[in-house]
Amino acid sequence: MALHDNPAAAAYLAHLANERRLSPLTCASYARDIAALLQLAEVTPLDQLQIHHIRRFVARLHAKGLSGRSLARMLSAWRGLYNYLARDHGYSSNPCAGLRAPKTPKTLPHALSPDEAARLLEFPVDDLMALRDKAMFELFYSSGLRLAELASLQPENLSFSDGTVRVTGKGGRTRVVPVGSQATLALTAWMKPRATLLKPGETALFLSRHGNRISPRSISQQLKIRALQQGISANVHPHVLRHSFASHLLQSSGDLRAVQEMLGHASISTTQVYTHLDFQHLAKVYDAAHPRAKKKS
Repeated sequence: MALHDNPAAAAYLAHLANERRLSPLTCASYARDIAALLQLAEVTPLDQLQIHHIRRFVARLHAKGLSGRSLARMLSAWRGLYNYLARDHGYSSNPCAGLRAPKTPKTLPHALSPDEAARLLEFPVDDLMALRDKAMFELFYSSGLRLAELASLQPENLSFSDGTVRVTGKGGRTRVVPVGSQATLALTAWMKPRATLLKPGETALFLSRHGNRISPRSISQQLKIRALQQGISANVHPHVLRHSFASHLLQSSGDLRAVQEMLGHASISTTQVYTHLDFQHLAKVYDAAHPRAKKKS
């Protein structure tokens, strides 16, 4: 059954958007996961699915190559759907309760080195779109924003007087993050040409060449183009700049709580992955410099 043909699933997605006020990107992710459940269930109604059905669905998806992380996210979406249906629509049980996704080996997020990050941001600013890209990517790296947060910004979110940006993150949580001096200079340089490009009624900080709000997809594409122009062969996507911000800040400050606050993580356990990145950096320094670390020839 298609997603739009299922009133229970449609009601849950409306609940996520209107009551929990999740971002459009997060709602779209939930919609994909629930559509997958409906496709797997075929003609079996949601209120007749049992735990053995869900186990079989997970096994089938895992056999197709879905990672443990993707399956865990999917199970979480399904579990949330059934919790909602039990609370508001009289469903008697949650067939996803207690189920866990297969474990996937942990991989650390990729981060650019400080030299790579500096090189990425040194592309020539020779036209209007380069001015925009410079402002976007300096702000990305300076403040560790999520892609959706950056794309949704408006000029009033910036405070040039105290060097901060106010962003609304996951779950509608708002935070104020510092903006570095290089990002402030790039943003200041962008504001005047932005006004000449702006279409009537548009309020976005970052615009397409047509004067409308630039899409998250276009931001990602532009970042890849700039990285290749600067000779960086790694797969540079927006989250790489967020990872780089976090790991470089932690290496410099050692203040995990401050990094958590700036990233907008609800739980410090999410931020703790960057302590592993930091340890990798320290281990390399130790291996290169400590007399007792050097291998005998």
